[in-house]
Amino acid sequence: MRKLISALVIAFVAGLASSALLAGGHEAAAVEKPSISATQKVMLTTVVEAVDLNARTVTLKGPEGNLKTIKAEKTPNLEQVQVGDQVNIEYVEHLSIEVFANDGTEPSQGVMSASAVNTPDEAPGGMEMVATVTTATVEEINIEANTFKLKLPGGEVEEFTARDPENLKKADVGDLVVITLSEAVAIYLVEVPAE
Repeated sequence: MRKLISALVIAFVAGLASSALLAGGHEAAAVEKPSISATQKVMLTTVVEAVDLNARTVTLKGPEGNLKTIKAEKTPNLEQVQVGDQVNIEYVEHLSIEVFANDGTEPSQGVMSASAVNTPDEAPGGMEMVATVTTATVEEINIEANTFKLKLPGGEVEEFTARDPENLKKADVGDLVVITLSEAVAIYLVEVPAE
């Protein structure tokens, strides 16, 4: 978890700050608080190398020849998947980091997840999404040293160096930093027309 928080904070101070409206219930400050939002999407085409119906697994071969075995426990029509079939994988990651004036909220973390599989009358496939919301509080800002400290959900305080010093001028000690990371993956069998 600490590595995740560190990576998110580094992304935050990388100079990507843009103006944002404060969430409901908070009044706009004289200086707008920093925020970022970024999305990346990866699409990958794989080929089925093996299917084990007893173990409910499928081994996929990626474009670089790497093999990955995945569990397909909830897929109702796994018997339709054959060696040589094409399987597409789509991965979407969305990150947002926002700073708000704090109303006394303590650092915390929450995770939500959802998953679904196609019905038996559809081609085998499914999706899963996980959203993690982490809050931290600004414990210290040192403009001269270009550093700041955040109190993380476990109570530990970690120091970071700001890549964009202007962000430090827009934040205050006690501010709440809200980091939301959403990840979604969809895997589905592609019907390839016979040649």
